Amino acid sequence: QVQLVESGGGLVQPGGSLRLSCAASGSVFSWNAMGWYRQAPGKQREWVATISSGGTTNYADSVKGRFTISRDNAKNTLYLQMNSLKPEDTAVYYCYAAVTTTLLRSADYWGQGTQVTVSS
Repeated sequence: QVQLVESGGGLVQPGGSLRLSCAASGSVFSWNAMGWYRQAPGKQREWVATISSGGTTNYADSVKGRFTISRDNAKNTLYLQMNSLKPEDTAVYYCYAAVTTTLLRSADYWGQGTQVTVSS
């Protein structure tokens, strides 16, 4: 069983920065991709950023240039560095992993989410 635990959320002022962490654990055959999604009140969950097993990153237009996704393979931890935060970034942020299980099946896993509130 794969577990993803987010941390680092909180209240920040507009223009501020925050770094989210996602600690991953569990036995898998491979970690194919990891990423971040977010869901604001009254809105659908939206994709924010993805990093592949090879380190290729992709970002939603709304966060490009402000957010940076990275992964520390040694620590098995995913990060989302968020700079120049805006009120519209307020949401619950979810860590996501697409893996190949030890039984060679594709599976997706989600963390429980961490609240990010950008407000003055």
